[in-house]
Amino acid sequence: MEEPRIEKLKLSPKKVFINNIDSYASKYIAKLLCACVAEAPVDSDGEIKTEEEEKRETSNRGGEAAFHVVGTVSDKSDDNRPYVLEEYLQLDREELLSKLMDCDVIIYNISQHADQLEEALWAVSALHNEMGHFSGPKMFILVSTVMTWACSKPLSPDATFTDEEFRKRRAHPNFIQHIDLERRVVKMGKTNRTLFSTYVVASGLQYGMGEQVFHFFFKTAWLGQEHEIPVFGDGNNIVPTIHVTDLASVIQNVIEHQPKKYYLLAVDYSNNTMEEIVKAVASVLGPGKIQKRPFEEAFLTQDLSVMEIDSLLVNLCMEAVHVKELFSMNWLCESGLVENMELIVEEYQQSRGLLPIRLCVLGPPAVGKSTVSKQICRYYKLHHITLKETISETIAQLEDNVKNAEPDADNDDFAAEAKEQLNSLKESMEQHAGLLEDQLLVRVVKDKLMSNPCRNQGFVLDGFPKMYEQAKELFYAEDHESEDGTSQMSSYSKKIMPEFVLCLDASDAFLKDRVMNLPERQVQEHNYTQEHFLRRLARYRESNAEDDTVLNYFDELDIAPLCLEITSSNEPDCLLLMQKIFDTVGQPRNYGPSSQEVEEEERRKAEEKMRREAQEKAEEERREAEEAKHRAVYWEEWTLGLEEVRQQEEELLEAHSVPMRNYLMEHVMPTLTQGLIQCCTVQPQDPVDFLAEFLIKKNPFSY
Repeated sequence: MEEPRIEKLKLSPKKVFINNIDSYASKYIAKLLCACVAEAPVDSDGEIKTEEEEKRETSNRGGEAAFHVVGTVSDKSDDNRPYVLEEYLQLDREELLSKLMDCDVIIYNISQHADQLEEALWAVSALHNEMGHFSGPKMFILVSTVMTWACSKPLSPDATFTDEEFRKRRAHPNFIQHIDLERRVVKMGKTNRTLFSTYVVASGLQYGMGEQVFHFFFKTAWLGQEHEIPVFGDGNNIVPTIHVTDLASVIQNVIEHQPKKYYLLAVDYSNNTMEEIVKAVASVLGPGKIQKRPFEEAFLTQDLSVMEIDSLLVNLCMEAVHVKELFSMNWLCESGLVENMELIVEEYQQSRGLLPIRLCVLGPPAVGKSTVSKQICRYYKLHHITLKETISETIAQLEDNVKNAEPDADNDDFAAEAKEQLNSLKESMEQHAGLLEDQLLVRVVKDKLMSNPCRNQGFVLDGFPKMYEQAKELFYAEDHESEDGTSQMSSYSKKIMPEFVLCLDASDAFLKDRVMNLPERQVQEHNYTQEHFLRRLARYRESNAEDDTVLNYFDELDIAPLCLEITSSNEPDCLLLMQKIFDTVGQPRNYGPSSQEVEEEERRKAEEKMRREAQEKAEEERREAEEAKHRAVYWEEWTLGLEEVRQQEEELLEAHSVPMRNYLMEHVMPTLTQGLIQCCTVQPQDPVDFLAEFLIKKNPFSY
C-alpha cells in the first residue's frame, strides 16, 4: 500500500512593522519574530500536523523566516541589527503611511515610549481610513502598559484582576492618554475585523535582557557603592511583571492565532512585591541588604524617569487569563523575576557587557606586583586583592558579626559560627607568627573572590597563590570526573578562575638594587629588610625551579601566562609595560565613568592644566629673570670694559700728547700769549691780521 504523500505548506513571510525598533522591548520583539520559521508540515489532506509530528519533520524544514521585520529608529548610529530588513529614520507622515500600507502587521509599542502616543493614534487612524485600499488583511497591535489599570478598584482586598475586566480598568493620572488610545484602537478594530483587526496587549513591567525599568536597582547593586539598595515606599505593592522575551512570545501568538479576544494582559504568574524584587537583586548581585526610603526620594534619583517611578509604585495583582487559555506558550520566566533571578542577572551582565575581568599577578618580591596590580585596578575598576588586607577585612567582619548579632535563634547560630571562625583564624596566626596556615588562608581568599563585588567587576589577585597546591585548592572547589574520565572544573571554580595570569620577573641583581634604593618607609612597610628579603627571594626561586609550579598549574588549564621581564624602573619603560598588559586584557567591561566621575576627571584635568600653565608661567618668568640678570651682568661687564678702554685710550693719548704740549708751551704759547694780550689791549679792527703781524715781528726764530 502506498504511504500518504507528505507535503509542505509554503507560507509567505509576513511583513511586520515595529516602531522604535532600536529601543529595549521593540528590539527583542523584533528578534523573536525574526527567529520564527515560516513552514509548517501538512499531510496530503491539508491538515496541520500535531506538535509531535511537527518535531519529527523539523529536520526537513527549509528554515525560511516567518516574518520580515521593518521599523523606525531614533538614530542610525548603531547598525548592529542584521535581523531587521529595513530601517526608517525621520519619515514624514506620507512616507510612513506608505510603509505601513506595505506591511501585514503593524506593532506600536507605547509601554515605554510616551512620545509615541500621538504617532500611534495617527497610524491606526490612517490605516483605518485606508481600509478600502488594503491589498490584504492587516493587523494592528498596540503594546500598552498595565498602568492603565493602576487606579482600578478590586472587588475585594485579595481579588485578582483579569483580562475579562478590562472595561472596568482605571488609569493612573499620568497614563490617561494611554487608556484613551487603547479604547480608540479597540473601537477601530470592530469596523471590519476580517480586513483590519486590532489588539491591545497590556504589558506588565518588563525585565530581562539588560533591564529597563528595573535597571536602577541592578546597576546600584552591581556597582557595589551602596551598602543597602533602596526600596522607595513601603515595598508592599505588588508589581505585575513579564520577561521581555515572554512579551515577544505573546505578540507572536497573537499574530499567528489572531484570537477573538482583542484585549490581553501580558503578565507572568509571580505577583511579587517591590520589596521581594529588590531583595532578590540585592542578594544575587549586591550587598544583600535593602533600605526602605520615602517614595518622594525616588524623584530625586537621576536614573529614574517619572514614568518609571509611577510604574515602580503600582500595586496590582493580575492574572493573564486569555494568554493562559488561548496560547500554548513556551515561557522563559513563567514564575517571575524573583524565582529566575540567577538567569536574569546573567542576561543583565551579558546584554550590557558587564563581565568580570579576573587576573592573577605573580612574581618575586620587589618586582612591582602591587604597583602593576593597582594600575590595572585603576584602569579597569577592579578589586585589588592582597593577603594582608583580605585577612584584616575577614577578621574585622567576623568581629562585627559576633558583636552585632541580634538575639534570635538563627542569629545565635550565625554568631556562634562567626565566633568559631574568628577563633580559628586568631589561633592560626598566633601559631604561625602572624600568618595563616594554608587551609585557612585559601578559604579566606576563596570567600573574598566569591563575594559579589569580585564576581561583578572582577579582581586582581596580587602575589597569590605561591605554590601549586595552594592554586589547586583555591580554584578547584570540587573535582569531579566527566564521562571520559578527565577532571572537570566545577561551576563554582569557574566564577573565580583567573582569565589572565601575569608573571613579572627580574634578575636578582636588579631586585636587590631596587630594594637598596627604596625609601626606609617602604622597606619597613613591605618588610624588605636585607635578611628577610633575601630569604623570600631565595624561597621564590626555589619554588619556581620545581616541576609543579603555579605557572604549570595554569598551563594545565590552558591559561597561558603572560611573562614580562622587568629591566628598568624608568617611566617610559613602565608605560610600555602597562600598555602591553592593557592590550592583552582588552577593553574595560563596566559602565564607564559616572557623571560625577566625569566631572571629577574634568576638574582634575582642569586643575592639572592650571598647574601645568602655572608651572610653565613660573618657568617662563624664571627664564626671563635669568635672561634679564644675564643681560644686566653683560651690560655691566660691557660698561666696565668700555670705561676701561676709554681710560686706556685717554692714557695713551695723554702719553702721546706730552711732547707736543711741551713743544707748544716752550716755543709757541709764550709769544702767542703776548700777542693775544696785546690784541686785547689795542683792540684793532682786524684782530687776526693784527695778531699775525705781531707774531711775525716777535718770532724768536726770525733772523
